[in-house]
Amino acid sequence: MTSTPPPSNLDPEIAARLKRSADGLVPAIAQQYDTGEVLMLGWMDDEALHRTLTTGRCTYWSRSRQEYWVKGDTSGHFQWVKSVALDCDADTVLVKVDQVGAACHTGARTCFDADVLRKDGDGPDRGAADSGLPASDQ
Repeated sequence: MTSTPPPSNLDPEIAARLKRSADGLVPAIAQQYDTGEVLMLGWMDDEALHRTLTTGRCTYWSRSRQEYWVKGDTSGHFQWVKSVALDCDADTVLVKVDQVGAACHTGARTCFDADVLRKDGDGPDRGAADSGLPASDQ
């Protein structure tokens, strides 16, 4: 069952651009602003994005708890917002943050370091010229 999203104070021009999932959410990637390290993926609805833009702290929508959560309120591992951008399709948000402490609920710095499926040096050594991709995608 999909519930009606709560009213939001998000700028209507931004809201009109967003391409949301069927449940009204957009994925939000948190990235360390100075190193480029990808920290985590969370979900935002219009109000979570509004709160993130206006408070300077990342606010997400918890799909499991069906409530907003501000990163750091319970863990002390804050995400201080440095910039917020939409991707070219307006269906993903990139939040560059200054992460204090762990970003992952497991206590790890990032959610993307424990289960690496491939890393440089794995598999055949293929250069860009041999990638099979059009030049514009290399």
